[in-house]
Amino acid sequence: MSSYLAIDETLLEAKNSLWTAKEIMQQPDCWRATLSIVKAARAQLDSWLAGVLDKPNAQIIFTGAGTSAYVGEAVVGYLNQQLDIACRSVSSTELVACPEQYLQPNKSTLLVSFARSGNSPESVAAVDVVNNYVKHCAHLFITCNPDGALHKQAAQDENYFSLLMPTKTLDHSFAMTSSFTSMLVASVAIFSDADNAVLTIAEAVEKNIAGKLAELKALAELPMHRLVYLGAGSLKGYAQESALKLLELSAGQVMGYFESPLGFRHGPKSLVDDKTLIILFGSTNTYTKQYDIDLLNELRSDNKAIDVHALALPDDTVMQQLDDVFNGLYYMVCAQIMSFYKAWQLGITVDNPCPTGEVNRVVQGVTIYPLKQGDIND
Repeated sequence: MSSYLAIDETLLEAKNSLWTAKEIMQQPDCWRATLSIVKAARAQLDSWLAGVLDKPNAQIIFTGAGTSAYVGEAVVGYLNQQLDIACRSVSSTELVACPEQYLQPNKSTLLVSFARSGNSPESVAAVDVVNNYVKHCAHLFITCNPDGALHKQAAQDENYFSLLMPTKTLDHSFAMTSSFTSMLVASVAIFSDADNAVLTIAEAVEKNIAGKLAELKALAELPMHRLVYLGAGSLKGYAQESALKLLELSAGQVMGYFESPLGFRHGPKSLVDDKTLIILFGSTNTYTKQYDIDLLNELRSDNKAIDVHALALPDDTVMQQLDDVFNGLYYMVCAQIMSFYKAWQLGITVDNPCPTGEVNRVVQGVTIYPLKQGDIND
């Protein structure tokens, strides 16, 4: 009999929690498949990108709604180090609501849109907003749904390019797991030499995660009402997604919060009490690590939180030399597993933690207002 996360498959299915467990554990295979997809599209993609990014004063904006927005938050710092072109992360929810704050009509822009379904109202509207507001723009869609509006739109214009993720990444569960990490892998693989690093992390997850389950389950089952994820740089983006994953899968019964280690002292630290769990995603950057350790020691000496836990990477010298954007994939799987275990402990149907429909897999109820002449002040 098969099991996932050390829980029998039959029991998972009976509790409407099987898809989430499977989709968490399938991620290493999805990452390898994503690398293969990028490799197969490399020549065509590079040619298309060259025509888009060779314009003076160009920029790349990474966008998406909710979890998809956090892909950009996690990768933008790393890609700014790798590329000679400015990269920004702006959620589609912000681009649509306040376009004048993020877009410049005369600044050539590549909008990279991340989307699991490709049907979210803001994801579709962000494309129209950029087209209407920026004189020279192009769109790269990284999406999981061949039937989504974004992917279908790519066939209509040479300024659009759509890269479909592996079929399994179109998560059946409510929460985005495989889709989030695979779109992230695609973005770093497209814009940098990332294959070896991703393959290293995929192997590390496969070899080590089973031995990590008991530790993650024990942490998740602590009597907490709040969980804080801390991470610097790229790891802050992962911390943001980890906090959301806990909030979603626990149906709001446990609050998730995120910050950078240095930022946590500036007010947010006041939320710590004896029912707060703090998880640190430690950086492998020698300089950054100093700040991680200082805060870790401070929080432990405060002796207020129910636990202050530095999530350890496997004892792997290669991983210790990787950029945080790659090791964050390992941390992310751990955080997803913790969220699953907390929901399981609470008796929540993990594949659909909000069966009454207040929160939906694809956001509903959003009215998109057309931009009119005079709505935006240039």
